[in-house]
Amino acid sequence: MENQEALVYTFISIFISLQFLFWRFLRPRFNARQTRHLDPPSHTMTAESYESEFLSYMIRKSKLVNKALDEAVPVCQTPVLKIREAMRYTLLLGGKRIRPMLCLAACNLVGGKESTAMPAACAIEMIHASSLIQDDLPCMDDDSLRRGKPTNHKVFGENIAILAVDGLIALAIKHIVESTSLDVPPPRVLRAVLEISKAVGTEGLVAGQAADLAGEGMNFDNNEVGLEHLEFIHIHKTAALLEAAAVMGGIVGGGSDEEIESLRSYARCVGLMFQVVDDVTKSSEELGKTARKDLISEKLTYPKLMGVEKSGVYADKLNREAREHLKTFDSDKAAPLLFLADYVVNRQN
Repeated sequence: MENQEALVYTFISIFISLQFLFWRFLRPRFNARQTRHLDPPSHTMTAESYESEFLSYMIRKSKLVNKALDEAVPVCQTPVLKIREAMRYTLLLGGKRIRPMLCLAACNLVGGKESTAMPAACAIEMIHASSLIQDDLPCMDDDSLRRGKPTNHKVFGENIAILAVDGLIALAIKHIVESTSLDVPPPRVLRAVLEISKAVGTEGLVAGQAADLAGEGMNFDNNEVGLEHLEFIHIHKTAALLEAAAVMGGIVGGGSDEEIESLRSYARCVGLMFQVVDDVTKSSEELGKTARKDLISEKLTYPKLMGVEKSGVYADKLNREAREHLKTFDSDKAAPLLFLADYVVNRQN
């Protein structure tokens, strides 16, 4: 039933996007405010200073994204005040803003301006926030802690949490269409809308969540079959949004089809790597969520099927493959994405 509802929400979002696409191109043209983007560090820097510069880069981008998100979801008066508060609660709860940063870096990589990709970057974070709210619901993963804070439904109740999911999905589509610079050709805006719609629907998050729920308590005597099932879950549930982030950045930045597909392949590797690292046994404090929750619910995890050591080896392999997909790009412009992959494979929280 939950999956059917999620599919309905996706169709509603696509319908809204088509409405806004119509109105968007009747508006007067405007001059997009240029947001200064920082160039990657040069090859003359040491590995230590390069890493330090990348972490500074992440912090700067995170601040820019947080500001844009705060402006995109303003608090408004009743009767929708509580819903807006619920939307803002999870959206502005924190996090590294990896998906928006990936979108901005992908846009820059193909020669686009950072300000051009900011609406898409915000939209992907709205979808990500909606997926976290939905993931934590009692009918799904039933979690009470997210990033060290009470989950959305624990604060606002299940009914408001579900409405906040609907609101964030619709707002994500609206924001891309309404806020993307008119310098971006209409077919590219539509292509970005279709990409994010695919990522949230039965070709992405919905399919991954359904497979995740179906896999609970299942016994996979054949580890290969279990790994195939697990890979399906996380290609759709985790990697889908990272793919959409990179691909939308490439689309609005004016990238060629070949460049966009290279970004897609890179992001898929990073998405799977993200989940492998996430699955390796950690404490509640490190992950900011209930400890060993997946083990309690008997969910499939990479360490459960491969062991911790082999999971680490697999994550390293995915990192190498991710870097390989960026070889055709300018190495300086690709630097943030290369270090993002290293950051994901080595992250502790």
